[in-house]
Amino acid sequence: MWPVLQKLPPQDHPDLIVGTNQADDGGVVRISDDRAIILTVDFFPAIVDDPYVFGQVAAANAMSDIYAMGGEPLSALNIIGFPEGKLEIEALELLIRGGADKVNEAGAVIIGGHTMIDSELKYGLSVVGTIHPDNIVLTAGARPGDAIVLTKPLGTGIYSTAMKNGALDEGQERLFIDQMIALNAPAARAMVAAGVHACTDVTGFGLAGHALEMTDGSDITIAIDMEAVPLLPDAASFASQGLLTGGGMSNLEYTGSSLEIAGSLTREQKMLLHDPQTSGGLLISLPAEKAQDLVEDLGNSGVIYAAVIGEVLPKGGRPILIRV
Repeated sequence: MWPVLQKLPPQDHPDLIVGTNQADDGGVVRISDDRAIILTVDFFPAIVDDPYVFGQVAAANAMSDIYAMGGEPLSALNIIGFPEGKLEIEALELLIRGGADKVNEAGAVIIGGHTMIDSELKYGLSVVGTIHPDNIVLTAGARPGDAIVLTKPLGTGIYSTAMKNGALDEGQERLFIDQMIALNAPAARAMVAAGVHACTDVTGFGLAGHALEMTDGSDITIAIDMEAVPLLPDAASFASQGLLTGGGMSNLEYTGSSLEIAGSLTREQKMLLHDPQTSGGLLISLPAEKAQDLVEDLGNSGVIYAAVIGEVLPKGGRPILIRV
């Protein structure tokens, strides 16, 4: 979608702070000298069978854009595609309840929405968040010397494929779901307090794709240490069994030429770097001397997979350096 938006006429308004002229997690509009609103929207087909869980996952995923920009969710609207005649109406009730419970957990409120008949179940939210205009965290802004922190493990795309193929046991499924429904709120508040320079959330474009977004328009290279990247426990094993996603292959085609590999990267590692995530973690660039304290603070808040995974270097060669 981003290349398409670049071809459209630029939106010009005195209170528009972040719009379609840059690749960021949400749009931002100033409503007063000390208050701005962040707007974002996301929805997708069901990735789990339980409609209540799917509602939670989709809501956490949609609100993640607000957290990535350092804001707090305020309100949301439901967007639903419902396959009438294929699911009982009780499934719709559970779906909406799951989304509402997750939005309420974030301290926000659902104020309505829109439902249409579709061929398959789809759900998401249009979310409004709030932030001070001076405190907006952008995707761009990483500085040479920064450390790079990732707050959730990779592998939800691969786990989703494994689940569809009946390869997940009960414990693996629970871990997979718990990571997706976990809000990025603690990570967002901690990174703002630590003095974040740039952030994005890792979702459909995978770690490599979203890291590439952070380099866009900046004179930097992001170096990622593959061995430091947190993974869901069996993600590499599932990848080696061919339990991959079509989205991961598309991501590889899109970003592969932007990667410089220092060492020998296995096919499984390459697919993990490009695995599309649902409700993934925050990818944070902040001063190196503050990174380890941030990781420890996050661990104490229950964000146990958070890790320093690399650093920001002056621009040289390709924008993403993978060190193995």
